[in-house]
Amino acid sequence: MYPSSCDTFVALPPSTEGQRIIFGKNSDRPCDEVQEVVYFPATDYEAGAKVECTYIEIDQAAHTYAVVLSKPAWLWGAEMGANEHQVCIGNEAVWGRESSDGDEALLGMDLVRLGLERADTAEKAVDVIAELLEKYGQGGSCMEDKSGFTYHNSFLISDRQEAWLLETSGKYWAAERVEAGHRNISNEYDITTEIDKEHPEMRQYAKNQGWWNGKAQFNFAGAYSYATPGLIEASGSRYCEGKRMLGKSNGHITAETMMDILRDKDSGINMEGMFLATGSMVSVVPTDPALPGVHYFTATPDPERSVFKPFIFVDNINPLKETTSPSYGPDDPVKKKPRFQSKPNRKHELFLKHELVSAIIESYKEKGKKITERMRKLEKENMTKMEELLSSGVKEAGPLVNLFSGSVKEEMALYSKK
Repeated sequence: MYPSSCDTFVALPPSTEGQRIIFGKNSDRPCDEVQEVVYFPATDYEAGAKVECTYIEIDQAAHTYAVVLSKPAWLWGAEMGANEHQVCIGNEAVWGRESSDGDEALLGMDLVRLGLERADTAEKAVDVIAELLEKYGQGGSCMEDKSGFTYHNSFLISDRQEAWLLETSGKYWAAERVEAGHRNISNEYDITTEIDKEHPEMRQYAKNQGWWNGKAQFNFAGAYSYATPGLIEASGSRYCEGKRMLGKSNGHITAETMMDILRDKDSGINMEGMFLATGSMVSVVPTDPALPGVHYFTATPDPERSVFKPFIFVDNINPLKETTSPSYGPDDPVKKKPRFQSKPNRKHELFLKHELVSAIIESYKEKGKKITERMRKLEKENMTKMEELLSSGVKEAGPLVNLFSGSVKEEMALYSKK
């Protein structure tokens, strides 16, 4: 059985409170992996420029949008993130009848970052990822220490107006538009007969492989999923629990609702063990383009023991130093590529402090309870401030250039209190 990882959620009006889209994801990764939160400004490139992704070099776009990403420290791509146009993307590992073994190509995490850098709407992100899949393919180890761990990818993508579910199998794919209500995905194919976009040869390929007879109504999940559901059974229970919790709050889903779902351990959504939630994200994106989107990230494992900290896109954002991992230079003799870093040197400043506090919470019940209460209080105070901006708009952008970093420093100061 494959280890299951990640749950991604989106809620749109009328399932949310107010005219807002709420996006959320837990990134479940190996328990010793560090996840960082980083920001890259919009950039223009000369014709012929290249970009080195995790394993391969590809053509660079003429212009990339500003992005904030939550990403494993060792690779180029991201598990989840948002861009200046309020496009949000998260990916999921999926396994199906098409083998995921193959040469190194683009990782699903590379495609998350590329989609955010190159698309100003959710639908355009679908097109960007589909074009990159066709040109470069997907493949390569998705873990630094497990060369044989590979998978294909599904993506949940949202913007100010709608969401898209994009599911892939090799270079083949199908996409479904989500215009209202709520949707969640785990580690299994979920698109059935409602297909709004698709690879032009996707159906014929399934027919040639004997997965579809060409006569019955085409069902993407039915054709491309494993014939033996047991291989991904753990993801099914998480999916059902996630859907149930969203439904329970239908019509009243808020950022707090999404955070509570991501923190839920009984469902397995907040995963523990060899795989755990190494980073979490919740975004609040008003449908009104005059209002800012607020993107909350933990940058630390286990959202139950973490603080969701706000980020807003404004000009001249300062580097997120406290959540950016140290890296070696390209000439370091230990590793040729700076993305592959030795574990002791990869931990960023917030991660190191959080690691110590998590041990205290684990070992000392009363002291741990007090620390957790302080964390929740800080998170609530920040969310109250963000609510004013979400309702009234940004009147002065200057203080927001350090919004996320400032929140990180407040969290670290909290950890130092007696």
